[in-house]
Amino acid sequence: MYVMPTPMPPVAPREPHEVTLHGDRRVDDWFWMRDRTDPRVMAYLEAENAYTDAVMAHTKPLEDELYTEMLGRIKEDDDSPPVRRGEYWYYSRTEKGKAYPIYARKHGALDASEEIILDQNAEAEGKAFYQLGALAVSPDHRRLAILEDTNGYEDFVLRVKELDTGRWNDDSIAPLGFGLAWASDSATLFYTTTDAAKRSDSVWRHVLGDPRQQDVRVFHDPDPLFNVGVERDRSGRYVIITAGSFTQSEAWLVDAAVPASAPVVVRPRASEVEYEVCAGADRLFITTNLGGATNFAVYTAPFSAPSEWTPWQAHDAAVFVEGVLPLAEHIVVQQRMKGLRVLRVVELANADAHFVEFPEAAYGVDLGSNPEFAGHSMRFVYSSLITPPSTFDYDCRTRARVLVKQQEVPNYDPSQYAIERVEAVARDGTRVPISMVYKAPLVRDGSRPALLYAYGSYGATMEPTFSSARFSLVDRGFVYAIAHVRGGQEMGRPWYDDGKMMKKMNSFTDFIDAGRHLVAERITAPSRLAANGGSAGGLLMGAVVNLAPELWNAVVADVPFVDVINTMSDASIPLTAQEWEQWGNPAVEAEYRYMLRYSPYDNVAARAYPALLITSGVNDSRVAYWEPTKWTAKLRTLNIGTRPLLLKMNMGAGHGGRSRRYERIREQAFRYAFVIDQTPR
Repeated sequence: MYVMPTPMPPVAPREPHEVTLHGDRRVDDWFWMRDRTDPRVMAYLEAENAYTDAVMAHTKPLEDELYTEMLGRIKEDDDSPPVRRGEYWYYSRTEKGKAYPIYARKHGALDASEEIILDQNAEAEGKAFYQLGALAVSPDHRRLAILEDTNGYEDFVLRVKELDTGRWNDDSIAPLGFGLAWASDSATLFYTTTDAAKRSDSVWRHVLGDPRQQDVRVFHDPDPLFNVGVERDRSGRYVIITAGSFTQSEAWLVDAAVPASAPVVVRPRASEVEYEVCAGADRLFITTNLGGATNFAVYTAPFSAPSEWTPWQAHDAAVFVEGVLPLAEHIVVQQRMKGLRVLRVVELANADAHFVEFPEAAYGVDLGSNPEFAGHSMRFVYSSLITPPSTFDYDCRTRARVLVKQQEVPNYDPSQYAIERVEAVARDGTRVPISMVYKAPLVRDGSRPALLYAYGSYGATMEPTFSSARFSLVDRGFVYAIAHVRGGQEMGRPWYDDGKMMKKMNSFTDFIDAGRHLVAERITAPSRLAANGGSAGGLLMGAVVNLAPELWNAVVADVPFVDVINTMSDASIPLTAQEWEQWGNPAVEAEYRYMLRYSPYDNVAARAYPALLITSGVNDSRVAYWEPTKWTAKLRTLNIGTRPLLLKMNMGAGHGGRSRRYERIREQAFRYAFVIDQTPR
């Protein structure tokens, strides 16, 4: 019988590049990969993709099976719950076979005729990649402004459409950042631009029909630690300009009715003071950590004197305030208690307060689109690991909730599954929450495979919410678990502070200890335990395979930030300077030495690594393609194990992968095929 030969991995040439810092001499043999004009770079990436395809060829039937399953749990013809804005109901919908959503509206009533305001499929025609950075209808409902990206690098183009004629006008401006806001005249737009390091640093005012050369820069922040944004406040009273670093922030108000007026600062920036501002019916509401309020408090200020703050909700060490939603007669405070998000509704007239109650032990809830300022209704979206996203309208006076829509999931029976919220005890005694979903019943004998996921950076919370794709693992016996490690904000702001800068190691050891907890409780075993994380979560993956390679059977590291020292030493790389307050600045010796302890690329050693699938995108502006590519090359040189080591480079996309929904499902099917194939059964 003929036996197919084992494919051989590509070998990247080694060209030593020496760097000396704080007396340390470091050699980077693959520094040359940063030069994408070097023809060897693209040739090597293509070779890695060919090798991955060859190694994974036998899993193609499984990948196809997974793709069919995942697609089968999606209602391809679907629409979002309509949202009322003035006299219109706005919504989006998808059509079977089409890759992108269609944005539409109806005038006056839900049974009125449909008007399509943007068919993203038509705009994406002929483009390998297409994503929206913003979509905003003008206050008079006559115009649509969008920011579009056609290569994944997040250099956005502003375009404006006249909705009465369907014609795109000549106001095309590029390259721009993410920010976009209409003034009340529906003829003036505010947008952001970026500097050479792709930091959003300026806000501009544009009058439709004027050449860009006449646009006025209304705000500029030269501080490399600060990122600038702009938005229209829900109330419509202000265009709000924000400037923030990871440790302080500042907001400026522009009268939306007088767009040429000078911005007014709410409160000048101050060291270690963060705040967010929004307009209520008769005053401003400010969420801030002013005065040592680690978990944040809420203040108010008059419109006429935005810097004169008065306490409204005091700081509570057990309650993390994430933000507020002002309504005409109520304020909804979004806060976290015991690791879960709760909604506190306060009646402004008498300060009476109550909580919106939720039924499950682990869940996620988000305030939905609430553009209407008047009235007593608040919309939120609830889901859990087994409950599909469910949109509710909640009456703040009567406390009645109406289910507007629950996402339909074909071929899915929630009664087959169970969720648990457990805690792992970290090595320093900290209790780390883990949210799990599995097919019931779960026999704790170590025979179940498991996938443990985490992010653990930037204060981002990983809510235990629904994903229909996961059930292709769960239905094959996997326990899907989310480790809520330090570095996120699941347990409040101190949880974030204890997982960054000189405490970053906590994120990695928390994840390892969570994995060991699953093993100790006989939920799984190391031979069946997989791990996954992306971006900063990819850094987490890179660190834990160095620190505890024996614990993981297979690891998927998506767009991983792994070359920490080199990237943080080069301020010309997008986002680097801002990140000095997140990871540290290698120019500071103590911070350099701490980062050097965990930087995945710098800590690759001669050890047996688990099976690794590393993904990236050649147009990624957040984590450059060369980081995972160099990491792969170094791992190939030093890995003494025999498990697969694969790099999957997307040659036409950026940080988020493919933009078309069917392609994104295919990418997930590929990842899951790798995990399943590597897991003993």
